[in-house]
Parts: sequence; C-alpha cells; structure tokens
Amino acid sequence: MLLVVAATLFLPEPSPAVPVPAGAKPFIWDQDALWQTLEERFNEARRLGCDASAGMLETELAALADDIAWLEAGSHAPQEHRFDQLEARLFQTAPLIGACPDRLPALVGLVSRIRAMLKIQSRQWDIGDTFARDRVYRLLYGSRTAIEELVLQGDGDGLPALVPGTEEPSATPAAYVGKLKVHSGDILVSRGGAPTSALIARGNDYPGNFSHIALLHVDEGGTIRVIEAHIEIGVVVGSLETYLQDKKLRIMVLRLDHTLDALRADPLLPHRAAAAALEEVQNRHVPYDFAMRYDDPAEKFCSEVASSPYGELGVPLWESLTSMSSRGVTSWLSRLGVEQFVTHGPSDLEYDPKIVVVAEWRDPAALFDDHVDNAVIDAMLEGAERGDELAYDYRYLPLARLAKAYSVMLNLVGRTGPIPEGMSATRALRAQWLEGRHQAVRAGTLQRVKTFEDERGYRPPYWVLVAMAREALSEVAD
Repeated sequence: MLLVVAATLFLPEPSPAVPVPAGAKPFIWDQDALWQTLEERFNEARRLGCDASAGMLETELAALADDIAWLEAGSHAPQEHRFDQLEARLFQTAPLIGACPDRLPALVGLVSRIRAMLKIQSRQWDIGDTFARDRVYRLLYGSRTAIEELVLQGDGDGLPALVPGTEEPSATPAAYVGKLKVHSGDILVSRGGAPTSALIARGNDYPGNFSHIALLHVDEGGTIRVIEAHIEIGVVVGSLETYLQDKKLRIMVLRLDHTLDALRADPLLPHRAAAAALEEVQNRHVPYDFAMRYDDPAEKFCSEVASSPYGELGVPLWESLTSMSSRGVTSWLSRLGVEQFVTHGPSDLEYDPKIVVVAEWRDPAALFDDHVDNAVIDAMLEGAERGDELAYDYRYLPLARLAKAYSVMLNLVGRTGPIPEGMSATRALRAQWLEGRHQAVRAGTLQRVKTFEDERGYRPPYWVLVAMAREALSEVAD
C-alpha cells in the first residue's frame, strides 16, 4: 500500500490542452536597424555636446510640437500617414536629449500631450481593429520606451518620479496621496518585482510594462482602501500602505473618462463600482483565478477586481481583449494554470479609449530593474518559442504534493499554506523553476551590463539588454 501511495506521489501531472486564439498574432516591431541607428545618434550627440547639438534638438522639438498640434487640431483616422511621421519624429528627437539632458522635461511634456490626445482620438476608432490597435500601441508604448531610455541614461535628473497625466474630473470621494489627488473608483496598474510579474507583463501579443491591477475605494472621510487579488490569498482589502509594501517597480493611476454616457447619467458610478467590490470581499472569500477566466466572477484574478464591478454597472473595460497567441507564451502560461488566452491583461487596460492616465510613478533604480527583468523574460520566451520547456525538479514532486495536501487542510480553516489555493504542486514547482532560471539569467545579464557601462560610459539600451539576456540564457541552458 505504501508503495502505491509513493508511486502516486511521483505520477506526473497531465499536460494541459493549449487553445491558441484564432486570428490573433503577436505584434513585432522588427526594426533592429532603426534601434541601432538611434543608439548611434545618441552617441554622436553626446560626443558633440549640448552646444553643438542644441540647435538641431530645438528644431526637432519644434517639429514634434507641430505634429502634435496637427493631432490636437481635429479628428484623424489611424491610417493617416502623419501618424507615421509623428512616431518617426519622436524616435529621432529622443536621442538628441542625450547631449542636453536638461531638455528632457520638455520632451516629457510633449509625450504627455501625445498620450492625452491619442486617447481622445482613439475613442472614434474601432480599437478592436488590428491597424488601429497597432497605432495606439506604437505611439503609447513607444513614447514611454523612448522617455524611459533617457531617464535611465541620466538617472532621471530634473524629472520628478511622479509624472502627471490628464487631470480628469471626478465626482467621487477623494483623498490626497502626497500631491496627487485620487478618487474612489480609480484603478492602479502596477508592476511587481517577481519573475512571474515580468512574464505577465511581457507574455501577450502586445508586450507591456504592467502586471497587476487594483481598485481604489475612498470613503467620505477620505480613508483609502485598496482592493486587489493576490495569488497566495485571493481577493483582499488593505490600506494604501500595505499595497505599497509589496515591491512595485512602477505604478500608473487610471480613471474613467468623465464624458462617458454612463458617467454623465451617474457621476458616482466609479464609487459604486468600488463599493460593490469592497462589499463582495467583506461578505465572502474570493479565491484567486489562475485560469484567467474574466467572464466568471466566482474566482478573480487581478484584472477582474476592476472589470467585474464596472461591467456589472454597464461599463465594460478592456474594449480590446488581451490575446496570447505565440506557442511559447501559451505553452508556459498553460503550465502555470492559465486556461483563457483571450482575457483581461493588466498592460492592455491603458489602451482602452474609456480610460484616462492620471499619473505615472517611476524612479530610475526601479525602472532599470523593470527593464532588466523584461529583457530576461523576453529572451526566455524566445527560448520557449523554440521549444524550451517550463521545467521543474521532478525529485521534489512528492514533497510538493505533501505540502499541497497540508495547504488544503489549512485552507479549510481559513489559513494559507506553502502552496496557494488553486495552484497544484506541479505548477508551484514550475513557478519555483522559473524564478531560479530567471535569477540565473539576470545575474549573467547584469555582469554584461557592468562590462558595457565600464567600456562605453552609458547604460545599454533595451535592445542591447535583450541581446545580453540571450547570451546569458545560452550559458545557463548549457
């Protein structure tokens, strides 16, 4: 009998079916030559110095401002060629800031105008159309990337950690967090520091920077509560201080556009959504939804904490759903428990036309961690596309299953165990393997970063970080 039990503990978990979304495909920049040219332009501007580069920089900034004025002047279809000119101008201007870092705030101001106006323009577009969605992604994600490369080169000198976006009106109860006024119903989009956070941010058809969603509730007295889903314990309510204690590499504050018909009819709708989410957590235990079934409210992953209560009040979020269609991404995520590969991904909420970006926080040290983690995951997902497995140490499977049985008993009395509710022993071992492999590749990448900085005097841009991560991965895999 004991031999049968022992043998059962060693039985491998069946491989899950992986349904690939029909018609979806990953967005690919495919502009390696451009990135190399921009790096050369950055180095040349630094070599010449600000005095020699300032004239060209001011000319480019003025031309970029003209393109933005065109954007602000009327309604434009996503197919208009001047959008291509705007994108190209942005990328051509950014490297010149390397010679004149004191002009970075001017570029940030222009980018904020692009983001605000593009959100307004996209409300008239079919954001589910691939061309329109690509347009929004290229400009919003691309402009953020351009700014962040410059922030990292200059350690953010002269640029505040909290960058304001659009001061969107709201009738809901409010409170101040430092100098930022937040409202009940605001949505916090953040990036955690774990390898799985990087996988969530990068592992979809439009790779992004965010991995977690939380919903703010502010009562009439100004008390802030944060409603969020944690893998370990399900959906919980905590203070803002508790929310910030978890490692955050970046945070963005989003708010519904106050001109939406639903908000015109009921200005307090966001507060009612937050109150409904708060009441649900207070009345029942809401388990974490590893499958990412956004249309089943019985369990919830982080995005559902926002989308579910808003949807019930007639405001569907994620106008264009997140798709995960590459073989490597779907293979790995399915082995961590994901079943729904068309869902609500945290990064994609930013592109919803109904959503306004109120502010974004980032600091250079956390930002560099974010970029390195992303580069490592990008390299690992390239390996997954080639057939690399999300592995685990088979020898530990019996011990993990015993730990899971112990966790189940603790769950029955309302306590948490070493393996989260809803996660199998095998998936826990795979998550552990992912963390170990990520740490090893990250260490090799950082060694290369140091050599690069010592030799060239500046931080490697993102496309170079990815190349370094590929090299480090090949060493670890060997």
